[in-house]
Amino acid sequence: METVLILVDKILDNKEKYKQAVDILKNGGIVAFPTETVYGLGALATDERAVQEIFKAKGRPSDNPLIVHIGNKEDVSKYATGVTEDAEKLMTAYWPGPLTLVFDKIPGVIAANVTPGVETVGIRMPDHPVALELLRALDGPLAAPSANRSGKPSPTEAAHVYEDLKGQIPLILDGGQTGIGVESTVLDMTTNPPSILRPGGITQEMIEEIIGTVQAGSQVPGDEAPRSPGMKYMHYAPKAPLFVISPDETTIRGTVKMLQMEGKRVAIIGPDDLNIPEADWYLSVGPRNHNEVMAARLYGALRQCDMTEADIILAVETDLTGVGTAVMNRLMKAADGKRFI
Repeated sequence: METVLILVDKILDNKEKYKQAVDILKNGGIVAFPTETVYGLGALATDERAVQEIFKAKGRPSDNPLIVHIGNKEDVSKYATGVTEDAEKLMTAYWPGPLTLVFDKIPGVIAANVTPGVETVGIRMPDHPVALELLRALDGPLAAPSANRSGKPSPTEAAHVYEDLKGQIPLILDGGQTGIGVESTVLDMTTNPPSILRPGGITQEMIEEIIGTVQAGSQVPGDEAPRSPGMKYMHYAPKAPLFVISPDETTIRGTVKMLQMEGKRVAIIGPDDLNIPEADWYLSVGPRNHNEVMAARLYGALRQCDMTEADIILAVETDLTGVGTAVMNRLMKAADGKRFI
């Protein structure tokens, strides 16, 4: 299969480009497109065979649910029930935006393989002009995980999608680099109080400002179906083993020296001001504890590691303020929970 990459220029009339994407989607195909978080790989969420193409292209586990993207807030009622007053408040405050809300689903509308094994569905309205224009031109819901091979770092540029999925998908809409850089926050509205299933660009503090107390942090047992992506499997991982390490410079330098004495080449992902000249590669992700900048650059740095010959990667932990919780969630998933202590 030939993969076509089309630049969506904000200055030009893109009607024909969207029509090409919509035609593919309506005929059961899949299309990659930018959102404000990462690039998504979309299929019509009401078409089970089309949704299956997402799992096939990504190599994604079949029990890992997908988020449904919509182009208008009013569309929620077509696919979900139990939309509470608190949910309405959050949609007013943060839609369009990087917040996914999990509701009970209306039976028989969304394809069963979008949310395998559960009776809930995660829905969001992305805050990106290309995503919104595509959704509104389609006039239907898109099931869309990140547009990468399963387990790899999520794509924040169209080139990342092409690198991972060339020959697997027919079309990539190139809308430039994404802004936030980590996936949406997922909030389960079917629990009392609501539960954060995955941290993201909308922080716990931002949610609690609108609706009060929510629960934070959730994993699922191995035999239980997850309600959200990012809960059950290792994600975001570069090729070399990754370990999270404390931000103490002495500890990091000692660890690098020890690993190099073992014959290992070491890459470090960390803040601009950390001085580790001994590292074989140092990939900077912004000023120390400026977590919004780190979030935007994190996946790009993980992908850069794959362009080195590193045997091991040390990722410097950040604090948990703001989107730092989401950054650390992604790093710990990429490390499969491993730390150098």
